[in-house]
Amino acid sequence: MKIKAILAAGALAMAGQAAADDHAPRALTAHEQRVYDIYRDIIAFRTAAGHGQMDDMVAYLTGRLAAAGFAEEDLLVTDYDSDGDPTQGLVVRYRGDGSAGAKPIVMLAHMDVVDALPEDWERDPFTLVEDEGYFFGRGTQDNKYGVANLTGTFIRLKEEGWTPGRDLYLVFSGDEETGMVSTRAQARWVADNVDPAYVLNSDAGGIGLADDFAPLAQQVQLAEKTYVTFDVTATNPGGHSSRPRSDNAIYDLAGALTRIEQLRFPVRESELTRSYFGALGQSIPGELGAAMRTFAANPADDEAIALISANPGYVGTLRTTCVATMLDAGHAENALPQSASAAVNCRVFPGEGVETVKAALETAVDNEAITVTQREEATESPMSAFPDEVRAALAKSLATRFGEAIPMIPTMSSGGTDGMHYRALGYDTVAIGAGASRPQDIYAHGLNERMRVDAFYAGLDHWSIVLKELAGG
Repeated sequence: MKIKAILAAGALAMAGQAAADDHAPRALTAHEQRVYDIYRDIIAFRTAAGHGQMDDMVAYLTGRLAAAGFAEEDLLVTDYDSDGDPTQGLVVRYRGDGSAGAKPIVMLAHMDVVDALPEDWERDPFTLVEDEGYFFGRGTQDNKYGVANLTGTFIRLKEEGWTPGRDLYLVFSGDEETGMVSTRAQARWVADNVDPAYVLNSDAGGIGLADDFAPLAQQVQLAEKTYVTFDVTATNPGGHSSRPRSDNAIYDLAGALTRIEQLRFPVRESELTRSYFGALGQSIPGELGAAMRTFAANPADDEAIALISANPGYVGTLRTTCVATMLDAGHAENALPQSASAAVNCRVFPGEGVETVKAALETAVDNEAITVTQREEATESPMSAFPDEVRAALAKSLATRFGEAIPMIPTMSSGGTDGMHYRALGYDTVAIGAGASRPQDIYAHGLNERMRVDAFYAGLDHWSIVLKELAGG
């Protein structure tokens, strides 16, 4: 990994690229205004693969941090070639005085986003828009809120003159949504050069809200499913479209995908998932909550499994899932297709095994003319512990935010994050994101991604409280 230190003193000029401020008038503290400004500005950078704007966003962030007093040697920009697409990462060191006698703490976020097509959105996805009580824009949830909140927190603490008792690091990756080249390299660099006590992730966890926006529980991600993609490909000699064959690569692939759609992996359970559903079921009303409580007591209950499986927000906690996400077929409109391929993305339950999943797909397809090929090596990671000091710091943040304790529920994420690579290297990695949302408001990776305005501001003290509890000073 190539690392270079930069000051980028003039990078604040990048703010001129930011969107017009649609923020409704309200009395903001200096910290709230700062984080809002950063949030608005970085959403304006189209940091999806292929658009070449990651270096602009990195320059903007290093400029903000340099202006707040972070030294040149503490701003490390990392350069990578992510599957042929140049990208960057950013590592920021907040130097402690060593008085805590403890190893450093690393905080994670990712700067890249899944691309968004402006013509498909109701609002420009790269202009932060406040409307109907929400902030709209690509990355508002995933994960530019984490980037803005952590960056703003470091600036706030520096301006307060606070010196932590141990070193703190921000590690922002540049291709979490694609090849994770930067993430894997950064994780190895952290292991070799920082060796933290543990890692805190802003890209998962967070507070679940009820339909009326009342807080239900803080989810604490301690494990995640294995992310792996397979190419399911049908090949054929092809020919002229005026002479149809009895076999056709597109039709063969369509049949294979229908069989994959019908594939159901067995229900899996662990102590983590049982405790998760048992605790969450106390807060979820109606049949769904009852099903969660039943599953926690009896993971073989078919009716409970059916009710939970019918909810997209929770089915991934029950079993391995595989779903077709992309298609590529044919080469000319007047020619029979010589190949047709689909990307099938799987989230593998810990212990299931990637090879087992590949074999299940091949069995479901049941066609020797179709191949199932794994794209990249998968990272399988263990469950993390929930350190007592992190639990206590999080509890203080929640009590400050809500005036009373709310449950903290350990969870396993169905989606993949940077955290898997740190767990694979042996570091407990705990995701305690500051965001809060209802299940129906989660639009990450989808159209019209959004975040509640009140939840945005309510989470801005989260990291300050947590870090002061953990790093003293």
